[in-house]
Amino acid sequence: MTTATVVSVNLAGFIETPSLGSSPYQVDTDGRPYVPVGDGGIVLDVDLGDDVFAAAGDPVAPGATLTHSDQAARHALTTFACAGNEVVVRGGQAAGATGRVLGKRGGAGRVIVVFEPEVLARLAPGDPVMVRSHGQGVRLPDALAEVGATVLNIDPALLARLDVALTDTLQVAVRAAVPSKLVGNGLGRPAQQWDLDLSIDVQGAGRWGLSTWCLGDLIAIDDLDVRHNAGYRRGWTTVGITVHGGSPLPGHGPGVMPILCAPTSAFDLQIDGSAHVGVNRGRIQFERD
Repeated sequence: MTTATVVSVNLAGFIETPSLGSSPYQVDTDGRPYVPVGDGGIVLDVDLGDDVFAAAGDPVAPGATLTHSDQAARHALTTFACAGNEVVVRGGQAAGATGRVLGKRGGAGRVIVVFEPEVLARLAPGDPVMVRSHGQGVRLPDALAEVGATVLNIDPALLARLDVALTDTLQVAVRAAVPSKLVGNGLGRPAQQWDLDLSIDVQGAGRWGLSTWCLGDLIAIDDLDVRHNAGYRRGWTTVGITVHGGSPLPGHGPGVMPILCAPTSAFDLQIDGSAHVGVNRGRIQFERD
């Protein structure tokens, strides 16, 4: 994998303040109203490795989310930030502390950052941060590039720590592989700015080999092409990181941010099941060489 030409860009962001409309209610798949909790802002007591259905929220991601008040800058922040990128707090009581990008989520564009619990406790909505973005535009070996294989949304250093081997095939271990018919929110959207919600609830997870499913897990989605706008394509596979938990909202569910996409024949997938280890603190909080 060639990384010499990948450009790093310093991005400005701000810790998000959760927001609601004049009515706090959402409506679940059975028509019952509920108040969403944990949809952005600073989320405490949720961590990488937690079960995606453990927190009673909609949908809960570990750590804090970043935004920008200027929408064009917000789109750039979301597009260029990649999993594994370093984030430095530049103001407030947690100034100088660092975290790492885990992923991104839909809406107007938000970036999910994992911090240590003691840092989260000192953060406040509106605190400024800087993201050292690096990863979009990574080049693959010729054999993979020729068939259209793509890496996106991930720092090459984190990809290596996930033991992803990029040779003549994409060798990657995942928790499970699921069909694209389960993808809800995020279809038709640019994968560099959105995650993909899988319409799976706790009752149905076992059917898809996901009776154990944790934040940070890698998931393969069959017959899905995200190289441009995410959509169905027979014979293609997308692999992503689970970046937020479940949701009772129709068409929503645990969120998977794409990091790899290629013809299915170009993948050498290892289905780990309950033995899977995805993005955890040990893997994402690395020291860059």
